[in-house]
Amino acid sequence: MSERPQNEPAEPDDPDEFEEIVGAETDRDPDLAVIEAGSRTLRTQSGPPQGDGIPARPADPEVDRALREVEAELAKRWPETKLDPSLERIEALMDLLGSPQRAYPSIHITGTNGKTSAARMIESLLGAFELRTGRYTSPHVQSITERISLDGAPVSAERFIETYQDIKPYVDMVDVQQEHRLSFFEVLTGMAYAAFADAPVDIAVVEVGMGGSWDATNVIDAGVSVIMPISLDHTDRLGTTPEQIAQEKAGVVKQDATVVLAQQPVEAASVVLKRAVEVDATVAREGMEFGVLSREVAVGGQLLTLRGLGGEYPEVFLPLYGAHQAHNAAVALAAIEAFFGVGTQHARTLDIDTVRTAFASVTSPGRMEVVRRSPTVVLDAAHNPAGARAAAEAVTEAFGFSRLIGVVGASDDKDVRGLLEAFEPVFAEVVVTRNSTHRAMDADALAAIAVEVFGADRVQVEPRLDDALEQAVTLAEEEGEYSGAGVLVTGSVITVGEARLLLGKG
Repeated sequence: MSERPQNEPAEPDDPDEFEEIVGAETDRDPDLAVIEAGSRTLRTQSGPPQGDGIPARPADPEVDRALREVEAELAKRWPETKLDPSLERIEALMDLLGSPQRAYPSIHITGTNGKTSAARMIESLLGAFELRTGRYTSPHVQSITERISLDGAPVSAERFIETYQDIKPYVDMVDVQQEHRLSFFEVLTGMAYAAFADAPVDIAVVEVGMGGSWDATNVIDAGVSVIMPISLDHTDRLGTTPEQIAQEKAGVVKQDATVVLAQQPVEAASVVLKRAVEVDATVAREGMEFGVLSREVAVGGQLLTLRGLGGEYPEVFLPLYGAHQAHNAAVALAAIEAFFGVGTQHARTLDIDTVRTAFASVTSPGRMEVVRRSPTVVLDAAHNPAGARAAAEAVTEAFGFSRLIGVVGASDDKDVRGLLEAFEPVFAEVVVTRNSTHRAMDADALAAIAVEVFGADRVQVEPRLDDALEQAVTLAEEEGEYSGAGVLVTGSVITVGEARLLLGKG
């Protein structure tokens, strides 16, 4: 593992202050403390994108019809929840397309929670420094076109359709050559890489779909690998311990790359550090080389002081709620510094005004997102116990509801009990429901678990999501001491996306 050069400040200006940071950071996992180990082009739009980046259905009926046809064709393929430990098909597709993923540098993001928010922050920072970006994230909240973004905005429906049609002949060629057809996620990955090369972009920000080593996105050779917090999720496919899951996710770390490592369970961090040694990668660790110096709740978000690889960044406003988003911001900033060579080629901070502007414009739909007032309705896509704990802490800190009603619709393959247990201390009552997909857990089955966690008197069942929302709002509108009540809709990205539509967003 490469050492950082001597010209990088080994200690902060106030050593005692940074000791406090390390202590505060490792409160999330104290064991981590013991581990020792561009070009500038014209942008295609003026200024940062407006709105939340969630497109509505196309207004043109013909375009909408064509998009639905593409969606239907993609849906006939293996779903993205089915993992095949092979890169053979995606490599064959990339070869036929002329290796578009090698036409630009990239930042690769894996981990269990926080990937999409970090990707959007990284994208915003790169855009603020006048780099043209491509961002590939999953799953989508409402529209499949969200997954592929250029310059901070989802590609248009027309461009999405055109990109699919452009690569479809090559997809068909791979399909007939391989034992299994390309999966839904593999085709989308090929579309993203092709769209980025066609744009062209200066840099791609790529979120892993599942795992790392065998994920379809892992045909890129990223100079910066970001590993967000690792916890238990997809245990049937990735492993049943943080160490096993980290083994899969560490596969994104490439030779001589820089690894930006969020706080981890000690066994997961050890796996990543071992991988870094094997490929001579440089590691920047949250709580050691970078971190959150301070944070305070502010109107509409929080005010941060971040320590990056090159120094401090004070008074950074982040319009997102929760300590977890502050940590995501620290990771995103370190990733950008690593991309620009801060800490290896030189030791200085990035322009503070540019950094502040970038963070102030960040959005992350479906992540502690307020979509209604009177009563306040908040959406959060937490779908595993770690995400639920972060959401529970964030909603308590940011809103201070006198009474919080939960609406939970989860997928059948998740640790639903763990998720409900994380929310139990903050939900006065919970309305269990289901979303419209085949992966959704049956509402009665979810209710049975909820009764065990909450007790029968705190659980209501509404199989239809619209009815569940109406019931939760009714409970929150009760008079008297409950006038400060709110609603949190959670359990699945799909549930949040459908609730968003029902509540008039997008």
